[in-house]
Amino acid sequence: MRLGAVIITMGNRPEELRDLLDSVAKQRGPRIEVAVVGNGSPLPELADGVRTVELPENLGIPGGRNIGIEAFGPGGSDVDVLLFLDDDGLLPNEDTGELLREAFAADPRLGIVSFRIADPETGTTQRRHVPRLRASDPLRSSRVTTFLGGANAVRTAVFQQVGLLPDEFFYAHEETDLAWRALDGGWMIDYRSDMVLHHPATAPSRHAVYHRMVARNRVWLARRNLPWPLVPAYLGTWMALTLLRRPSRPALKAWFGGFREGWTTPCGPRRTMKWRTVWRLTRLGRPPII
Repeated sequence: MRLGAVIITMGNRPEELRDLLDSVAKQRGPRIEVAVVGNGSPLPELADGVRTVELPENLGIPGGRNIGIEAFGPGGSDVDVLLFLDDDGLLPNEDTGELLREAFAADPRLGIVSFRIADPETGTTQRRHVPRLRASDPLRSSRVTTFLGGANAVRTAVFQQVGLLPDEFFYAHEETDLAWRALDGGWMIDYRSDMVLHHPATAPSRHAVYHRMVARNRVWLARRNLPWPLVPAYLGTWMALTLLRRPSRPALKAWFGGFREGWTTPCGPRRTMKWRTVWRLTRLGRPPII
């Protein structure tokens, strides 16, 4: 079971990046190949053997990760599984690679594994980092319907079957888009609490484009994947949740601007999920209207 790792960086965390690479190199078992993508920035000096790509412009999170996938051959075909790790993260345990090999070898339909993200200072896992509705116990592993973008591993056969991440999303919801396509293709997704990535606790709204892109990409996600009868239910649910959270006036203005943009701009190819996939998502505890 050949493992690779994709890390994208904007060049502003050189020390954290080196610490992350060290933690990957310390994993037990066969060496994990690594590709680092400079997403619109030059790369610092890195260890020998690291595959590097420097992009002249920032292609966004999915665009940068797709370049990293292709650094391992078409659809990542040089390896069997690719880890995707945030450049300010760290693998604190040295057995994560071995646990991944065991998990993917034991279950040929397992397509994606989502790690548990824990704050390195407190050990706390934020509720939003548990990719299921029943998120009160982050130490419980389970089957899930989506995964965390900067702390996961994907079997490369998934990319070869259903395609790469959606470049046009740039930031937000690209993981759910891939997850829905993978589930529709018959793959499973697991959340594993014993596979940990240390990452400082942050708020997603720290990104200036957060509210606009969350709304725009939510509409794109529905337009690309959901049967049309579910589209108004899905988007209506998320509009209601957004209003209940009482964002600031500028944030709400940006959100509605993104929502409008989601309907008026191209979203990429539409591949409607099967109704049996809708039922599968529902049985897993997250019907595709939530």
